[in-house]
Parts: sequence; C-alpha cells; structure tokens
Amino acid sequence: MALSKVAKRHLHNLINNLGVPGCSSHRFYSTFSSRSVPLCGDDVKQTTFKYAVAAPSMFSASGFLFRSYSVSGSDQISLIKQLRERTSAPMQDVKSALVDSNWDIEAAQKELRRRGKVLASKKSGRAAVEGLLALEQDENKAVVVELNCETDFVARNDIFQHVASSLAKLALTVEGSSQQVSGTFSVEPEKFEDLQLKLDHPKLSGERTVQSAITELTVMMGENVKLRRCYALSKNSPGILSTYLHSSPRQGLGRLAGILSLEVEDGHAFLDALHNVGSELAMHIVAAKPLFISKELVSSEALDSEREILKSQAEASGKPQLAIEKMVEGRLRKYYEEVVFMEQKFFLNDAMAVKTWLENLSREIGFPVKIGSFLRMEVGEGIEKVVTAGESEPVAQAA
Repeated sequence: MALSKVAKRHLHNLINNLGVPGCSSHRFYSTFSSRSVPLCGDDVKQTTFKYAVAAPSMFSASGFLFRSYSVSGSDQISLIKQLRERTSAPMQDVKSALVDSNWDIEAAQKELRRRGKVLASKKSGRAAVEGLLALEQDENKAVVVELNCETDFVARNDIFQHVASSLAKLALTVEGSSQQVSGTFSVEPEKFEDLQLKLDHPKLSGERTVQSAITELTVMMGENVKLRRCYALSKNSPGILSTYLHSSPRQGLGRLAGILSLEVEDGHAFLDALHNVGSELAMHIVAAKPLFISKELVSSEALDSEREILKSQAEASGKPQLAIEKMVEGRLRKYYEEVVFMEQKFFLNDAMAVKTWLENLSREIGFPVKIGSFLRMEVGEGIEKVVTAGESEPVAQAA
C-alpha cells in the first residue's frame, strides 16, 4: 500500500515510540516482513510487496497483525488463470494452492497434484455410473476399456475423453489374463496401475503412471474417476474382427460396444463383403444383447434355472402335467430366441434368424462363415445407482 510522506512520518514516530529495535530515527518505513520483524532503510529493497495495518496496541516485540501479498492483484489473476488452464482444477483449489506456494506457479501445480491423491481417496467411495467405453484394435485383437465418472457432463469433457482413448491404446499392448474363453478375455485394472501412460493433451500431457493420470483427472473433473474394467477379443484363425460403438461422441468412444470375430476358410477372400457383414452383426450384438453363440453353448446352470422358472409359471396355470411339459419346452424355444445369438431374429431382417442369414451368405460367397466369439459392453452395467425422488428406476445389467 502506498503511503504519503506525512503518513510515513506518523508511522515512523509511532514505531520509534514503541521502541522497536533495529530501526534508527532517521529512516522511514514502507513495509513490514510477514513474521513481525520490521524492515528499515535498505532492507526494504529486498522485501516483497507487503504491508501492515494495526492499532498501536497491536505493535509489540512479539508480532504484528498484518496482511501480505507476494504479487500485485493483476499478477494474481494472471497466475490463477494460467494454473487453471494448465490443470483445469476448480478455481478455489487453484487459488488456495497458489497462496500456499507463495504464488509460485510451478510449486502450486505440484501442490495440486499432491492434494489430488487426498481428494481422489475422498471421492473414491462415490458411485461412478457414467463414463465412456474406449475401443482400440489392430488386425488380430480388439480391446474395450471402461472409464467411469459420476455424471455424463464429465464424460463429455475433452480431457476425460483423451485419457479414455489413451488407456485403450495402452490396453492393446497389455497381455490378457488366463481367464480366456472363446477368444474373449479380461484384463484386470490392477495390471494398468503402474504402467506408463502417454498423454498428449494441452492440459494434460507427458508420461506418467495410469494411477497418477487418473488421480490428476479426478482433481481436474472434481468427480470420482475410475478405470473399471477392460476386455479384449482376439482371433485365432483366418477371418476378421468387426466392431461397433453406439452413442459415440467421437471415433473410438461410445456408451455401448459390440465386437465379434468372423471365421472363414480363406481370410483374404471377399474382405469388403465380410467387413460389411461383420459391422452389421456387431450392431446386432448391441441391439439384441445375446448371451451365448449357440444353443449348445448355453450353460447348464442358466438352462436349469430358466427351466425351473418356466415350470413354476406353467404349474400355476393348473393344467395337466403333460400340458405343463409342453408349455415349458415351448417357452424354452422362446428363451433361446432371446439370448442365443444364432437363434435371434436378425435385427436388419426379422423374417429370418441370424443362423439362417449366415447360411445364405455362405452359399453366396462359396465358403462357410462362422462367428468365432463376440463381446458386448455397456457403460455402468451391473452398477447400482441411487435413485432420488422424481427419477425413473435405472436398468442394471449383469456385466
């Protein structure tokens, strides 16, 4: 604070009368240090711009009541803006970190990252049911990563989407677990934590561990961000991999994903036709939600459970036992049409089953086309969501 010559003289006399040591009567005061040691004469040139305002009773050998600023107001605003642009952290957190770091922007950025670990742990208990699926593939393998957040607003954020895409690219290089069934296998999120993730976003760039990247993203977004799961599908025979993403904000991202492998005898024949067929079947997977490829692959547990339910329903009708058995068998056929890929009605032509449609295609191109394996994923499936008054009940599906 600028002081007039008269004001300086009064302040000088006041301090002189209080007997503050280290200051002669021939020096004027324009600033005080932040730890109650008054600065005089030449010492003033070495201080930051700080000032003290206090009643006479507040001046003592033990300390002063003061406010201090390291930089001017315009510089503070500029630093806050710069750090916000670098980190996208909330304004209040940015300002707090700068104040605690004495307005050193580099130190404040490190402080925000340190605080992020605490913030992430506090938010980790909150339900993250929104987010995106990120898909990446090469000639022999396709991977889908689910990155969750709390709201769809954050899922639309460009930084969130960049991290999701980067995780999928990394996942494509990670070997899967031993839990492999028909070319489809899961990769545990724990395998990613210490892997190095390369980011190339203006506000989040460089190389860091996956765990650190997610922690920083949590701070930026102000929500619980979680790498929930990763699945991969590989082909082990001649053929192609086909994928489809629904509700896609940009290439490689979406809320629902369908992937399948098509097996053929000649992997180089009719590639364009096979890719078109594969894309349509991947769309069918998203729309029809199959659980098994064929009736033979329906698990005995699932079949026994469904048969028991259907039998209980049929017995409630009060009909004879013979009629009940026929009712159960008839309803089982309906069950197959609902959950078995090959028995479902093809969504682009519901006049025929997928099995019939593939048989016709095989005759046209001169060699058999088979579905090797498939995968369907949806954001948030299997996660329970708390419903507040006025909201509709969410649909939760088994992962």
